[in-house]
Amino acid sequence: MAVASIEKRAAPVPSASTTADPAAATPHGPASAAQLENSAGVTVTRAGEDAPEAIIITIPDEARTIKLATAPDNRLVERSRYGLLPKTGPDGATPAKIYARPLGTEPSAKPAGRIALLVGGLGISQNGTADAIAKLPAPVSLAFAPYGTELERTVQRARNEGHEVFLQLPMEPFDYPDNDPGPHTLLTGPKAPDNIDKLHWALGRFTGYVGIVNFLGGRFTADESALSPVLRELAGRGLMVIDDGSSPRSLLAGAADRARIPALKIDRVIDGVTRADAIDKELAALENIAREQGIAIAAASALPVSIERINRWAQSLDAKKIVIVPVSAARSFRSPKSTGSIKSTGSLQ
Repeated sequence: MAVASIEKRAAPVPSASTTADPAAATPHGPASAAQLENSAGVTVTRAGEDAPEAIIITIPDEARTIKLATAPDNRLVERSRYGLLPKTGPDGATPAKIYARPLGTEPSAKPAGRIALLVGGLGISQNGTADAIAKLPAPVSLAFAPYGTELERTVQRARNEGHEVFLQLPMEPFDYPDNDPGPHTLLTGPKAPDNIDKLHWALGRFTGYVGIVNFLGGRFTADESALSPVLRELAGRGLMVIDDGSSPRSLLAGAADRARIPALKIDRVIDGVTRADAIDKELAALENIAREQGIAIAAASALPVSIERINRWAQSLDAKKIVIVPVSAARSFRSPKSTGSIKSTGSLQ
């Protein structure tokens, strides 16, 4: 709901410069207004001679018509040898806020519950990534691995479809190197001093992401001495931190919170067992958590079966009065004392 006062004012007299060339208007003129309209996702129609002072503002109903802020925002990047790295802007703006998907118009009736869903593993398989972008509801947040080709273009396509995006950081699992997340993995032990350089490499792979989420990392996220320098580096970059819930030993969310970084831990991993019936069961459990706690936060991989079951399930939510919200918005619906009930149906990573 929005409340606005309406005042009747005399129309301003256009200056010679703006009459001759409207495109040359000042930052507060028509060009700036058009940019604001575009970023807000609204359509503004200015009436003609019959009603010269009237405008019609159309607010979109459909989730996919919500537009995300353009990326990269020059305030929020710094150049490095690895490309553009995120940072907090001089005005206090952060990537976590500017690049997040807006909630849009709230339902007229109070929802029975809200679910935030993060689907990861994108950017490596072109077909799988394209399916996830096209088939998943726009409020579903997407996480991209740093290893794909044409990542900047692919990520911007996802954002154009309304999906906010996260960067997956490869972190050392307990069975490393038998289970290797890939080059530039953040490591514990003697190689930990190289982690900041590896972090910069990953952060520079594409722009427009709200925050980071661990990829594997059971050992790394359980080692506070290795974790702390990375979090100190992230703290000044205005990013959100997501713990994917794969390891019960993880200190990631709690340590990020202590470092004053906005952080969340996933409640459930819905496709630890990659069968359609098992995923359906996990999705039903998410609905129960959402009804009981107000918000449930889940993660999934971009497997064909996961995308297909999520797509089918999402079509049933309107009738159940359950709303999918972006992961970036989940903190605002979660009780400050709530830490979430973690369930991983996969192996310890």
